[in-house]
Amino acid sequence: MLAIFHKAFAHPPEELNSPASYNGSKKPKLPQETLKDFLSRNPQNTFSMTFATAAVLAYIPPQRPSLQQRLFCGCDDIYCIFLGNLNNLCVLNKQYGLSKGSNEAMFLIEAYRTLRDRGPYPADQVLKDMDGSFAFVVYDSKAGTVFAALGSDGGVKLYWGIAGDGSVVISDDLEIIKEGCAKSFAPFPTGCMFHSEGGLMSFEHPMNKMKAMPRIDSEGAMCGANFKVDKYTRVNSIPRVGSEVNWTDWNFN
Repeated sequence: MLAIFHKAFAHPPEELNSPASYNGSKKPKLPQETLKDFLSRNPQNTFSMTFATAAVLAYIPPQRPSLQQRLFCGCDDIYCIFLGNLNNLCVLNKQYGLSKGSNEAMFLIEAYRTLRDRGPYPADQVLKDMDGSFAFVVYDSKAGTVFAALGSDGGVKLYWGIAGDGSVVISDDLEIIKEGCAKSFAPFPTGCMFHSEGGLMSFEHPMNKMKAMPRIDSEGAMCGANFKVDKYTRVNSIPRVGSEVNWTDWNFN
């Protein structure tokens, strides 16, 4: 999967961008170049959507039966790419009033819409309720917001980085990230979620701040930072959003 969001919409962490990306011979690529590289890997079976200059979503369906699902779904201007499996999907579908045949991507669109419009639960609790190995990116094209997360068990890998124009790039394909972002990339932190307005936070430990950890490669160059939970620093408060408040206005910084 590949998701690219313009910096004006996504607001990625500054520590993800490494100055070393612009000092060497290998520079970060522009989003359209990275998309071209991704599509060329499987030109006969690749799907992509472009939302003007705001976002790009691309997806390659599984080529053979696999224990790890790869799903894409869109509904009411909300789009989701999902990797992995949820063991308690039936319970979650029932909880959110979805049919038994709804897959993980459909569930996440409904969960996101519920958080956005009614917000009966904090987002971290919604993700804690998801049992399984998963990674996903949700893009709300109408609101221009991004919501991404990676499960805590490490069963699915996800990476993110900064393109040549400052856009944030998210993919499970490490080579695509390396080629497109040069030194400005890092593994997406497990047990964490990223929202374009709220930033990066741990849904496992929502009361603790995230800390950027410097990362140096084998060539001695500074790369995009890793992000880990700072167990010694707590946030002042975590808003518990009610139905009268839009969850996209949360501030986790």
